[in-house]
Amino acid sequence: MPLARDPLALVSSLQNHGRLVRMRMGTKDVVVVCDPELIRKVLLDDRVFDKGGPLFERGREALGNGLITCPHHDHRRLRRLSQPAFHPSRMAGYAAVMTDLADTMTRTWREGQVLDVVDEMMALTVEMTVRTLFTDSLPRATAARITDDFLVLMTGFFRRMIVPPLLNRIPSRGNREYSLAIERLRKTVGDIVAARRADGRDHGDLLSALCGATGPDGAPGRTGAELIDEALTFLLAGTETTAATLSWAMHLLSQHPEVEGEVYREVESARRGSPLDFSHLAQLETTGDVIKETLRLYPAVWMLTRVTAAEAELDGFLLPKGTIVAFSPYAVHRRSDLHERADVFNPHRWRGSSTVRDSYIPFSAGARKCMGDRFALTQATLALGAIVSRWKLSPVTDRPLRPSVKASLTPRRLRLRVTARDEPPLHRVSAEGDVAERDAA
Repeated sequence: MPLARDPLALVSSLQNHGRLVRMRMGTKDVVVVCDPELIRKVLLDDRVFDKGGPLFERGREALGNGLITCPHHDHRRLRRLSQPAFHPSRMAGYAAVMTDLADTMTRTWREGQVLDVVDEMMALTVEMTVRTLFTDSLPRATAARITDDFLVLMTGFFRRMIVPPLLNRIPSRGNREYSLAIERLRKTVGDIVAARRADGRDHGDLLSALCGATGPDGAPGRTGAELIDEALTFLLAGTETTAATLSWAMHLLSQHPEVEGEVYREVESARRGSPLDFSHLAQLETTGDVIKETLRLYPAVWMLTRVTAAEAELDGFLLPKGTIVAFSPYAVHRRSDLHERADVFNPHRWRGSSTVRDSYIPFSAGARKCMGDRFALTQATLALGAIVSRWKLSPVTDRPLRPSVKASLTPRRLRLRVTARDEPPLHRVSAEGDVAERDAA
């Protein structure tokens, strides 16, 4: 029940009980690793501490045997086959799509408009990921359905982690919606993959790289089913988590206008009147630090699990085969003994940072570290730069913002008002009453 009521408070408190803490998650015992050194030991030994546990069981229901969810014996082959998709030579092309879409979206906002920030960022990151994965934009109705289905999945992942397995098999409305969301996603992506394999051309996108990848000595690459699994994996990894990071970053900048001003001046100095692109990334140091600090305070994935593939020793304790091991990047990132003023937003801490690698793990570590970390950081940095270059962000309420805890951390009911930086404003609301109506909505 404490995990269901306030999971962040619970995982943050566990360090007070020791370096390893046993707790109950649903019907299962879980050993939570609270010490950064021990967490790193778990992450570096991916043969013994294999992907598994409630989160990954739920992930396999939706994503199949993709790069994120697959066990150790499949991971090396699948990772090699995914490497061409993230080759540096492709990043500039991905970045061009990202900045074009960010610029297009921010041009549609109006002076004084109150944004539902999470919805806006979800729409943006879905379109970015779809375009970089599939080249051509999907019809708006299809993209909206993908967004809705992913939200159902992300909410369902956490709920299904902590309730008894029997309840997940009851034909309740939530369980039916969860199953239908998986079915629709796999059908949509399966149709796209089949068409691309029949086409055979390189479209310069992620899917072309995945389809064209071969194993050693020209061995066959992924099967059709594996391509569907991987496409769904990249769709999921590039949408909800990045949308959450951007939403938190916008919230933090609205609370710290002095930092927002620094980001604006940096972006304008870098782009000099031209649209942002991949070549500007090296100059966006403060903007990138804002994203890093956002991921420290609000890591997209707040808890991860592993399962021991064999008997393992950890901190002097013998863990039997099949033991579920968990750790929380959120809890580690906010430890005052590891980070100075750990609960304070301070992107400048990253300049010449002495932050040790063990205490900052938003993308995990070791062989299973997120392969798309550079993609995600590029996506978030360029999108945030595009937003701040055109709009000032301000809160519409002084009430504390609370996270919505699902498989990822998303700000709950985040509303921000945008004010155009251009004079005169790009678009002006005709009457104050219009703004008030949007606020009420």
